[in-house]
Amino acid sequence: MRVAGIMSGTSLDGIDVAIVEIRGRRVETIGFTSTPYPAALRAAILAVSNASTHTAAISRLNYQLAERYAQAVRRAVRRFGPVDLIGCHGQTVYHEGRSNTLQLGEPAVLAERTGVTVVCNFRARDIAAGGQGAPLVPYVDYLLFRHPRRTRVALNIGGIANITVIPAGAPPEGVIAFDTGPGNMVIDALAREYSGGKLTCDRGGHIAASGKLNSKLLDELLGDPYYRKRHPKSAGREQYGAEFVARLKARGLTLRDLIATVTVLTAATIAIGVRRAARMPVELIASGGGVHNPEIMHHLAAFLPDAAIATSADFGVDADAKEAIAFAVLAHETWRGRASNLPAATGARKEVVLGSITPYVRRPPAPR
Repeated sequence: MRVAGIMSGTSLDGIDVAIVEIRGRRVETIGFTSTPYPAALRAAILAVSNASTHTAAISRLNYQLAERYAQAVRRAVRRFGPVDLIGCHGQTVYHEGRSNTLQLGEPAVLAERTGVTVVCNFRARDIAAGGQGAPLVPYVDYLLFRHPRRTRVALNIGGIANITVIPAGAPPEGVIAFDTGPGNMVIDALAREYSGGKLTCDRGGHIAASGKLNSKLLDELLGDPYYRKRHPKSAGREQYGAEFVARLKARGLTLRDLIATVTVLTAATIAIGVRRAARMPVELIASGGGVHNPEIMHHLAAFLPDAAIATSADFGVDADAKEAIAFAVLAHETWRGRASNLPAATGARKEVVLGSITPYVRRPPAPR
């Protein structure tokens, strides 16, 4: 079965579409495209993310995003060929693990525009079963990266950073996964401020490299109880969004120094998470936009000298495409009626089939 996976994460950099061929447990990536969000749409998402807003804005954005997702899928299909199923994560605008979550992107519109059945709303069922609703990618990390003799840690550095710890030879219930804290989200927000809106991220880590680490601020930030909290746990824009950035700016430091400091914060909190959850040495397999920031990767290597650090591309999985690939795989599992959460990772009471299916039925022409 050929499946398109759509991912638009908390970094708000755009819409990723991966087309994969799934045969049994074998997953082959056919192609990948990424479509940046227009500035106005990005601003509209930010306006309703973890914010008091009008229901009209949420409703309109729900349909507007679906149209954008459909355009992105059609673009990928024109390039790589048709698909049988779409798995769409949707755009998270609010998330409270074990309580509630909201992803926008109306599946009926996506199905109607593409003529393909859509699986969406993956997080809700895990929350209904008592879980965090995140992270969900560990199921796919386990399929892709498990090894009989080596402990591996799959790291994704998106807006939020998360890890999947896969002990050598572990069964699925032996997997540990959680959000470690900020990934690119805080860096991106400060980079936009620094550049007057011209930059969406600290490309190449150049701003961080030109700034100076403020050790006092870093120590204060690392005092957040979240980093010592036991898993399962999840984080989002609720913790590291506009209010967090405003508190940082109120410290009176230059934006260069703030970016340098939160870049170290990202690497340090990932390292804390890895050391608390895994027995060293490990193979650390990184993916997500953060792998393109050499400052993050440099600090990470310094904090984890006994880890062999690679990217998912070294294992045949595009580092930018991995999460989109994951939601294609999760959609396929849902379509087959198979559970695809890992209770050990999310804290759910049991394994459940994730997501809701919006069928697209091609009706035969009426007889003459």
